[in-house]
Amino acid sequence: MRTAALVAIAIVVAGCAARRPAPVTERMPLPEPPPAAETPAPPPEKPIPTHTVKRGETLVGIALAYGLDYRELAAWNGITNPNVISPGQVLALAGPAGAPSTIPAPMTMPLVSAGPPIEARPLANTPSVKVEPRAQKMPFSDKALAQLSVPEAGAPADAAPEIQASAPPIAPPAIEPERPPATDVEAIDWIWPVKGKVIAPFTEASKGMDIAGRKGAPVVAAADGRVVYAGAGLRGYGKLVIIKHNNTWLSAYAHNDNILVKEQQDVRKGQRIAEMGSTDADQVKLHFEVRRQGKPVDPAKVLPGM
Repeated sequence: MRTAALVAIAIVVAGCAARRPAPVTERMPLPEPPPAAETPAPPPEKPIPTHTVKRGETLVGIALAYGLDYRELAAWNGITNPNVISPGQVLALAGPAGAPSTIPAPMTMPLVSAGPPIEARPLANTPSVKVEPRAQKMPFSDKALAQLSVPEAGAPADAAPEIQASAPPIAPPAIEPERPPATDVEAIDWIWPVKGKVIAPFTEASKGMDIAGRKGAPVVAAADGRVVYAGAGLRGYGKLVIIKHNNTWLSAYAHNDNILVKEQQDVRKGQRIAEMGSTDADQVKLHFEVRRQGKPVDPAKVLPGM
Protein backbone atom coordinates (compact mmCIF):
# COMPACT_ATOMS: atom_id res chain seq x y z
CA MET A 1 0.00 0.00 0.00
CA ARG A 2 2.79 2.31 0.94
CA THR A 3 4.59 1.32 -2.24
CA ALA A 4 1.55 2.19 -4.40
CA ALA A 5 1.30 5.59 -2.78
CA LEU A 6 4.93 6.33 -3.45
CA VAL A 7 4.53 5.27 -7.09
CA ALA A 8 1.56 7.61 -7.49
CA ILE A 9 3.47 10.51 -6.02
CA ALA A 10 6.41 9.82 -8.30
CA ILE A 11 4.14 9.82 -11.37
CA VAL A 12 2.62 13.16 -10.37
CA VAL A 13 6.04 14.71 -9.80
CA ALA A 14 7.28 13.45 -13.15
CA GLY A 15 4.24 14.93 -14.94
CA CYS A 16 4.78 18.29 -13.38
CA ALA A 17 8.44 18.30 -14.34
CA ALA A 18 7.58 17.56 -18.00
CA ARG A 19 5.39 20.69 -18.38
CA ARG A 20 7.11 23.70 -19.94
CA PRO A 21 6.34 27.16 -18.72
CA ALA A 22 4.35 29.37 -21.09
CA PRO A 23 6.55 31.77 -23.08
CA VAL A 24 6.63 35.33 -21.86
CA THR A 25 6.23 38.04 -24.55
CA GLU A 26 7.14 41.60 -23.72
CA ARG A 27 4.51 43.99 -25.04
CA MET A 28 5.57 47.46 -26.08
CA PRO A 29 3.42 50.18 -24.55
CA LEU A 30 0.99 51.75 -27.05
CA PRO A 31 2.06 55.28 -28.10
CA GLU A 32 0.02 57.98 -26.47
CA PRO A 33 -2.06 60.07 -28.89
CA PRO A 34 -0.52 63.51 -29.53
CA PRO A 35 -2.14 66.31 -27.62
CA ALA A 36 -4.80 68.13 -29.56
CA ALA A 37 -3.52 71.32 -31.16
CA GLU A 38 -4.80 74.30 -29.28
CA THR A 39 -6.77 76.66 -31.50
CA PRO A 40 -5.44 80.17 -30.91
CA ALA A 41 -8.04 82.38 -29.41
CA PRO A 42 -9.22 85.11 -31.80
CA PRO A 43 -7.92 88.57 -30.95
CA PRO A 44 -10.40 90.59 -28.95
CA GLU A 45 -12.51 92.84 -31.12
CA LYS A 46 -11.65 96.50 -30.89
CA PRO A 47 -14.58 98.29 -29.28
CA ILE A 48 -16.46 100.66 -31.55
CA PRO A 49 -16.09 104.29 -30.39
CA THR A 50 -19.29 105.99 -29.30
CA HIS A 51 -20.64 109.46 -28.61
CA THR A 52 -23.33 110.36 -26.12
CA VAL A 53 -25.68 113.01 -27.48
CA LYS A 54 -25.80 116.21 -25.42
CA ARG A 55 -28.62 118.71 -25.34
CA GLY A 56 -28.60 121.00 -28.38
CA GLU A 57 -26.41 118.73 -30.52
CA THR A 58 -27.41 117.71 -34.04
CA LEU A 59 -26.42 114.70 -36.09
CA VAL A 60 -24.75 116.97 -38.65
CA GLY A 61 -22.71 118.71 -35.95
CA ILE A 62 -21.62 115.40 -34.40
CA ALA A 63 -20.61 114.06 -37.80
CA LEU A 64 -18.58 117.22 -38.50
CA ALA A 65 -16.83 116.93 -35.13
CA TYR A 66 -15.64 113.42 -35.96
CA GLY A 67 -14.97 113.95 -39.67
CA LEU A 68 -17.85 111.67 -40.74
CA ASP A 69 -20.67 111.74 -43.25
CA TYR A 70 -23.89 112.26 -41.31
CA ARG A 71 -25.66 109.79 -43.62
CA GLU A 72 -23.24 107.04 -42.63
CA LEU A 73 -23.60 107.98 -38.98
CA ALA A 74 -27.38 107.69 -39.30
CA ALA A 75 -27.12 104.31 -41.08
CA TRP A 76 -24.77 102.85 -38.45
CA ASN A 77 -27.27 103.75 -35.71
CA GLY A 78 -30.51 102.90 -37.48
CA ILE A 79 -31.65 106.53 -37.53
CA THR A 80 -34.29 107.12 -40.20
CA ASN A 81 -34.78 110.83 -39.51
CA PRO A 82 -31.43 112.63 -39.11
CA ASN A 83 -33.21 115.58 -37.52
CA VAL A 84 -34.41 113.50 -34.56
CA ILE A 85 -31.87 112.48 -31.92
CA SER A 86 -32.26 112.63 -28.14
CA PRO A 87 -29.97 113.78 -25.32
CA GLY A 88 -28.35 110.75 -23.72
CA GLN A 89 -28.60 108.69 -26.89
CA VAL A 90 -25.39 106.72 -27.51
CA LEU A 91 -24.23 106.78 -31.12
CA ALA A 92 -21.76 104.33 -32.65
CA LEU A 93 -19.09 106.27 -34.55
CA ALA A 94 -18.21 103.38 -36.87
CA GLY A 95 -19.97 100.52 -38.60
CA PRO A 96 -19.63 96.83 -37.64
CA ALA A 97 -16.24 95.31 -38.42
CA GLY A 98 -16.08 94.21 -42.04
CA ALA A 99 -19.31 95.93 -42.98
CA PRO A 100 -19.11 97.83 -46.28
CA SER A 101 -19.56 101.56 -46.27
CA THR A 102 -23.07 102.70 -47.09
CA ILE A 103 -21.76 105.81 -48.80
CA PRO A 104 -19.79 105.48 -52.08
CA ALA A 105 -16.15 106.58 -52.06
CA PRO A 106 -15.60 110.20 -53.11
CA MET A 107 -14.57 111.27 -56.58
CA THR A 108 -15.85 108.32 -58.57
CA MET A 109 -16.72 110.56 -61.55
CA PRO A 110 -15.24 114.03 -62.11
CA LEU A 111 -17.75 116.75 -62.84
CA VAL A 112 -17.44 119.72 -65.14
CA SER A 113 -16.98 122.91 -63.19
CA ALA A 114 -20.13 124.97 -62.82
CA GLY A 115 -18.13 128.16 -63.28
CA PRO A 116 -14.63 129.51 -63.87
CA PRO A 117 -12.22 128.47 -61.09
CA ILE A 118 -10.58 131.05 -58.90
CA GLU A 119 -6.84 131.29 -59.45
CA ALA A 120 -4.56 130.27 -56.61
CA ARG A 121 -0.82 129.97 -56.27
CA PRO A 122 0.56 126.44 -56.56
CA LEU A 123 1.90 124.69 -53.48
CA ALA A 124 5.29 124.12 -55.10
CA ASN A 125 7.10 124.89 -58.32
CA THR A 126 6.40 122.38 -61.02
CA PRO A 127 9.61 120.50 -61.96
CA SER A 128 10.73 120.82 -65.56
CA VAL A 129 10.47 117.80 -67.81
CA LYS A 130 13.03 116.99 -70.47
CA VAL A 131 11.38 115.64 -73.59
CA GLU A 132 13.57 113.85 -76.12
CA PRO A 133 13.15 114.85 -79.79
CA ARG A 134 10.91 112.59 -81.75
CA ALA A 135 12.14 110.59 -84.78
CA GLN A 136 11.42 112.24 -88.10
CA LYS A 137 8.49 110.63 -89.90
CA MET A 138 7.97 110.77 -93.66
CA PRO A 139 5.10 109.55 -95.82
CA PHE A 140 5.89 106.39 -97.70
CA SER A 141 7.19 107.00 -101.27
CA ASP A 142 9.93 105.83 -103.66
CA LYS A 143 11.85 109.04 -102.97
CA ALA A 144 11.74 108.45 -99.22
CA LEU A 145 12.91 104.90 -99.76
CA ALA A 146 15.89 106.11 -101.78
CA GLN A 147 16.88 108.50 -99.00
CA LEU A 148 17.41 105.61 -96.62
CA SER A 149 20.83 104.93 -98.15
CA VAL A 150 22.03 108.53 -97.65
CA PRO A 151 22.83 109.26 -93.98
CA GLU A 152 22.58 112.81 -92.69
CA ALA A 153 25.74 114.80 -92.01
CA GLY A 154 27.06 114.15 -88.53
CA ALA A 155 24.66 111.25 -87.95
CA PRO A 156 25.72 107.62 -87.43
CA ALA A 157 25.75 105.45 -90.51
CA ASP A 158 22.83 103.38 -89.31
CA ALA A 159 20.65 106.41 -88.44
CA ALA A 160 17.82 106.99 -90.88
CA PRO A 161 14.44 108.71 -90.83
CA GLU A 162 11.56 106.52 -89.92
CA ILE A 163 9.16 105.74 -92.78
CA GLN A 164 5.50 105.81 -92.05
CA ALA A 165 2.58 104.64 -94.10
CA SER A 166 0.27 107.36 -95.32
CA ALA A 167 -1.94 107.31 -92.27
CA PRO A 168 -2.52 110.23 -89.90
CA PRO A 169 0.10 110.22 -87.10
CA ILE A 170 -1.04 109.40 -83.59
CA ALA A 171 -0.13 112.01 -81.01
CA PRO A 172 2.08 110.63 -78.21
CA PRO A 173 0.68 110.64 -74.67
CA ALA A 174 1.42 113.66 -72.54
CA ILE A 175 4.38 113.30 -70.21
CA GLU A 176 3.70 114.29 -66.62
CA PRO A 177 6.44 115.04 -64.10
CA GLU A 178 6.89 112.57 -61.29
CA ARG A 179 5.92 113.86 -57.87
CA PRO A 180 7.53 112.87 -54.58
CA PRO A 181 5.47 110.87 -52.08
CA ALA A 182 2.85 113.14 -50.48
CA THR A 183 2.67 113.98 -46.81
CA ASP A 184 -0.56 114.48 -44.87
CA VAL A 185 -0.71 118.14 -45.96
CA GLU A 186 0.46 117.61 -49.55
CA ALA A 187 -1.98 114.73 -50.06
CA ILE A 188 -4.64 117.38 -50.67
CA ASP A 189 -3.92 120.03 -53.31
CA TRP A 190 -5.54 122.97 -51.52
CA ILE A 191 -6.49 126.38 -52.92
CA TRP A 192 -8.16 129.34 -51.25
CA PRO A 193 -11.97 129.04 -51.36
CA VAL A 194 -12.49 132.80 -51.90
CA LYS A 195 -10.51 135.92 -52.63
CA GLY A 196 -10.53 138.27 -49.68
CA LYS A 197 -8.92 139.46 -46.49
CA VAL A 198 -8.71 137.21 -43.45
CA ILE A 199 -10.57 139.13 -40.78
CA ALA A 200 -10.48 136.45 -38.06
CA PRO A 201 -7.66 133.89 -37.92
CA PHE A 202 -8.01 130.34 -36.67
CA THR A 203 -8.53 129.74 -32.94
CA GLU A 204 -9.40 126.63 -30.97
CA ALA A 205 -12.76 128.24 -30.19
CA SER A 206 -13.69 129.29 -33.75
CA LYS A 207 -12.28 126.08 -35.34
CA GLY A 208 -11.67 128.00 -38.59
CA MET A 209 -10.91 131.37 -40.19
CA ASP A 210 -13.21 134.14 -41.42
CA ILE A 211 -12.57 135.71 -44.84
CA ALA A 212 -14.30 138.96 -45.85
CA GLY A 213 -15.87 139.48 -49.26
CA ARG A 214 -18.84 140.84 -51.13
CA LYS A 215 -22.29 139.29 -51.24
CA GLY A 216 -22.69 136.92 -54.17
CA ALA A 217 -18.94 136.42 -54.71
CA PRO A 218 -18.09 132.86 -55.75
CA VAL A 219 -17.10 130.29 -53.14
CA VAL A 220 -15.17 127.40 -54.66
CA ALA A 221 -14.17 123.94 -53.48
CA ALA A 222 -10.72 124.13 -51.90
CA ALA A 223 -9.90 120.63 -53.21
CA ASP A 224 -11.46 117.68 -55.03
CA GLY A 225 -14.05 115.78 -53.02
CA ARG A 226 -17.69 114.92 -52.45
CA VAL A 227 -20.38 117.08 -50.87
CA VAL A 228 -21.55 115.31 -47.72
CA TYR A 229 -23.75 118.15 -46.45
CA ALA A 230 -25.50 121.12 -48.02
CA GLY A 231 -28.07 122.93 -45.91
CA ALA A 232 -28.75 125.14 -42.90
CA GLY A 233 -29.23 122.57 -40.16
CA LEU A 234 -26.22 123.46 -38.02
CA ARG A 235 -26.74 126.40 -35.70
CA GLY A 236 -24.22 129.21 -36.05
CA TYR A 237 -23.09 128.21 -39.55
CA GLY A 238 -25.95 129.53 -41.67
CA LYS A 239 -26.11 127.97 -45.11
CA LEU A 240 -23.32 125.43 -44.94
CA VAL A 241 -21.46 123.16 -47.37
CA ILE A 242 -19.23 120.33 -46.14
CA ILE A 243 -16.92 118.49 -48.54
CA LYS A 244 -15.21 115.20 -47.73
CA HIS A 245 -11.92 114.94 -49.62
CA ASN A 246 -10.82 111.47 -48.45
CA ASN A 247 -10.98 109.37 -45.30
CA THR A 248 -8.79 111.90 -43.50
CA TRP A 249 -9.67 115.40 -44.65
CA LEU A 250 -12.83 117.47 -45.00
CA SER A 251 -13.59 121.18 -45.32
CA ALA A 252 -16.56 123.35 -44.35
CA TYR A 253 -17.88 126.59 -45.93
CA ALA A 254 -20.36 128.58 -43.81
CA HIS A 255 -22.61 131.71 -43.95
CA ASN A 256 -23.30 131.36 -47.69
CA ASP A 257 -26.09 133.31 -49.34
CA ASN A 258 -26.82 130.62 -51.92
CA ILE A 259 -25.72 126.97 -52.21
CA LEU A 260 -24.99 125.71 -55.74
CA VAL A 261 -24.34 122.00 -55.09
CA LYS A 262 -26.26 119.04 -53.73
CA GLU A 263 -25.36 116.34 -51.25
CA GLN A 264 -23.44 113.35 -52.68
CA GLN A 265 -22.30 115.46 -55.63
CA ASP A 266 -18.67 115.11 -56.68
CA VAL A 267 -16.86 118.42 -57.08
CA ARG A 268 -13.47 119.45 -58.42
CA LYS A 269 -10.98 121.88 -56.96
CA GLY A 270 -11.96 125.41 -58.00
CA GLN A 271 -15.58 124.50 -58.83
CA ARG A 272 -18.18 127.01 -57.61
CA ILE A 273 -20.15 125.49 -54.75
CA ALA A 274 -21.84 128.56 -53.22
CA GLU A 275 -22.14 132.35 -53.17
CA MET A 276 -20.89 134.44 -50.27
CA GLY A 277 -23.43 135.80 -47.84
CA SER A 278 -24.17 136.61 -44.21
CA THR A 279 -26.61 133.88 -43.15
CA ASP A 280 -26.34 133.48 -39.36
CA ALA A 281 -23.53 136.06 -39.31
CA ASP A 282 -23.15 139.78 -38.63
CA GLN A 283 -21.54 140.57 -41.99
CA VAL A 284 -20.78 139.08 -45.39
CA LYS A 285 -17.96 136.58 -44.89
CA LEU A 286 -16.94 133.00 -45.40
CA HIS A 287 -16.19 130.94 -42.33
CA PHE A 288 -13.80 128.26 -43.61
CA GLU A 289 -12.79 125.16 -41.66
CA VAL A 290 -10.35 122.35 -42.44
CA ARG A 291 -10.54 119.17 -40.39
CA ARG A 292 -8.19 116.20 -40.20
CA GLN A 293 -10.03 113.12 -38.90
CA GLY A 294 -12.55 115.48 -37.36
CA LYS A 295 -9.97 117.62 -35.53
CA PRO A 296 -9.86 121.30 -36.59
CA VAL A 297 -6.65 122.34 -38.35
CA ASP A 298 -5.56 125.93 -38.97
CA PRO A 299 -6.36 126.49 -42.67
CA ALA A 300 -3.37 128.84 -42.94
CA LYS A 301 -1.10 125.81 -42.42
CA VAL A 302 -2.43 123.94 -45.47
CA LEU A 303 -3.45 126.70 -47.88
CA PRO A 304 -0.86 128.16 -50.28
CA GLY A 305 0.63 131.54 -49.39
CA MET A 306 -1.35 134.60 -50.39
